[in-house]
Amino acid sequence: MRKVSALLLASERRAISGLAGLYASRMLGLFMVLPVLALYADGLAGSTPLLVGVALGIYGLTQALLQIPFGLWSDRVGRKRVIAFGLVLFALGSVVAALADSIGAMIVGRALQGSGAVAAAIMALLADQTREQVRTAAMATIGLSIGVAFALAMVIGPWLAAWAGLAGVFWLTVLLTLLGLIVLWRWVPPAPRRVQHRDVGMDRRQLRSVLSRPELWRLDVSIFALHFVLMAIFVAVPFRLLEAGISAAHHGLAYLAIMGFSFVAMLPLMIVAEKRQRMTRICLLAIGAITVSLAGLGLPVSEGYWLFPWLFIFFTGFNLLEATLPSMLSKLAPAGAKGTAMGVYSTSQFLGAFLGGTLGGVLASVGGLDAVFLGCALLALLWWGAMLNMPSPPPLSSEVVALGDTEGDTMDVLLEHLAGVAGVEDVMVVPEERLAYLKVNRQQLDQAALAKLVTPPKS
Repeated sequence: MRKVSALLLASERRAISGLAGLYASRMLGLFMVLPVLALYADGLAGSTPLLVGVALGIYGLTQALLQIPFGLWSDRVGRKRVIAFGLVLFALGSVVAALADSIGAMIVGRALQGSGAVAAAIMALLADQTREQVRTAAMATIGLSIGVAFALAMVIGPWLAAWAGLAGVFWLTVLLTLLGLIVLWRWVPPAPRRVQHRDVGMDRRQLRSVLSRPELWRLDVSIFALHFVLMAIFVAVPFRLLEAGISAAHHGLAYLAIMGFSFVAMLPLMIVAEKRQRMTRICLLAIGAITVSLAGLGLPVSEGYWLFPWLFIFFTGFNLLEATLPSMLSKLAPAGAKGTAMGVYSTSQFLGAFLGGTLGGVLASVGGLDAVFLGCALLALLWWGAMLNMPSPPPLSSEVVALGDTEGDTMDVLLEHLAGVAGVEDVMVVPEERLAYLKVNRQQLDQAALAKLVTPPKS
């Protein structure tokens, strides 16, 4: 197997930068509302804590319902067309929300925002435009952009809402979406091909296999619970900041400090989880930290500036899990099924956001702010128990290789040969794609033996 350069081609750099920016700006628009909607919804007719929670989380319901269909649709009609259509829906929802004078109209706008469910199509387009040997780094760039967008949204949202009102947040979202359409058509290069990528997109034939794996179910439950508690507590957190003497205009500075310190605290724990293969233990530590912080936020000791240590602990655990859960899923998903597993995982995340916002509003209506935190703490405790006996994932990586000449061997024989290579733990050969999807232990992988069976993919 001749050595193939992992340096990015010019077209790959344009695709990665454009699509990462597009993804980040879309998530920025969704997340900017999170720290401000509960505070500014009093000016909307018919507003109640329950309906505010629905408005916060309703985008998750439409995302959960439509993200997989949109991804499959893009396989048929083209990535850019589907992405553009989704961005138009997202912009339309933002306009409706910006013009809303009632909580009902706000809910409609947020639901329309979520109906622009183009995440899967964006990832598939990125896969179309990148070679196998650089695709992992490209996907990591998208993941990093989401984290940056979340942190920026927590800072920009409160500042913009204090200056231009809640409508200003949505008008900025409209502007970012229009810029995203320009980037999509003018900067992102045309895809050289449109194929199904089993490590990126959904394969309905593998859905049953993915759903039958208990370890993947636990990760789906984890991302569901994580975004449930995140969305639920933002029915209450903005008011806790006001009680601590922080004006709405300065909430962004408070979030900036909390997110910054929590990110620094999370990094060494993430390194330990990856390098020392302690992912399950670190995961349990993060869930435990979230549980304790939520209980603390719901007790009298959370009054005043005690609020900030609890939020610091919460976001340290949150950021840690946001980084480690996808890594665990990548290690545990069967060869060639990572895209399908990620589709179920993402759907669980969006359902958690919807139910978290809705039930957070219910708890606030029935028992006040303390009930929101204590209810979430109970859920987090049950979540910790569900993860308690989960085995640590093996140190495996996904790899996609192009198949070379097999000298008359059938694909079944090739599959047997690939499975026999030291360090290869799982194999899926797809004859029609001339590709093999592998799960490998890189520390034990016999590169020479693998090189005799495969050839590098064409650029």
